[in-house]
Amino acid sequence: MHKPRRPGSTLQASKALELKHLRSVVAAADCGSFHGAAELLRSQQSSISRRISEIEYHLGTIIFERYSGGVRLTSAGRNVLPLARTILEEFDELIATARAVQNSEIGRLSVGLCTSLSAGHLQTLLLVFKERFPQIELVTAERPRTRLAVALRNGALDVLSVMGSFPLLDNTEEMRLWSERVLVALPHDHPLAGREAVYWTDLRGETVLLSRCDPEKELEHLLISKLLSPEDRPKIERHDVSRDTIRRFISMNTGISLVLESDMGATFEGLTYRELSDATGPSRLDFSAHWRADNKNPALQEFLNSLSDRFPDLRSGDVDAPSGLSGTRLGCHKPRQGA
Repeated sequence: MHKPRRPGSTLQASKALELKHLRSVVAAADCGSFHGAAELLRSQQSSISRRISEIEYHLGTIIFERYSGGVRLTSAGRNVLPLARTILEEFDELIATARAVQNSEIGRLSVGLCTSLSAGHLQTLLLVFKERFPQIELVTAERPRTRLAVALRNGALDVLSVMGSFPLLDNTEEMRLWSERVLVALPHDHPLAGREAVYWTDLRGETVLLSRCDPEKELEHLLISKLLSPEDRPKIERHDVSRDTIRRFISMNTGISLVLESDMGATFEGLTYRELSDATGPSRLDFSAHWRADNKNPALQEFLNSLSDRFPDLRSGDVDAPSGLSGTRLGCHKPRQGA
């Protein structure tokens, strides 16, 4: 088996890894050979082989098994490859962002989110902004909140719209936006579907299907806070699939799920939605916007201005819900500095 060369070989131990090393790994994995990777990258096969050896040396592990017909990923290589792809994709996105801002007449606004765009205030906000400023390139990115925080900190995103709690970052400001009711999604023939309101305690004995994607974690935390005793909680099944797939599972009578009222904009046959309540009334989760205080992007300021213009009653905490939703209220407090 091929082994990474150690100090004393022709490799330079101090040589830093570069993007070309990652591109060589990805190309070799896709092509199944160093020869194919060389043709794809318009390089020499010897250069591809050397870069692969260099990255294997620095990582201290074998990424490819070499054989007469080409190469194949090792177990370690299968773990390295997705990360290499992610780094290259984010670097390419960085270059594209810089070029777009340079070539755009007014600019570019990057909005991070981790909730549904099928209906509700967020969809309305983005549509109104795009209509008002058609010259501004509006880009959205749906990612887990931990990755959103990193992207905001490093400047890849201008503003985030998130649900529930969000760790404050240094030098960030926050605006509290709307709240949405929490609903339970049921098969149309489920016993709870016949009720006008469903209480958290009614979920005992049920199977709740949740996606591992945001914002399901916030919904799970809310469920646990409402049902403190494990004996009172439903069985929770977490699936590494999209929220749309979870709804299809529900229509197949494999369980129920928790959703926000804006999710009702996504139409799925055979589903019924009921409001979840406790002794204090309907359950809600809040949304908020976050941005860096030192972000001088003019498009960001226009977006914040558009937000206030679109919902002038934000300050009073009283605004009508979008069409098809009821009981939604918005509120705003003065942006604050991050911890």
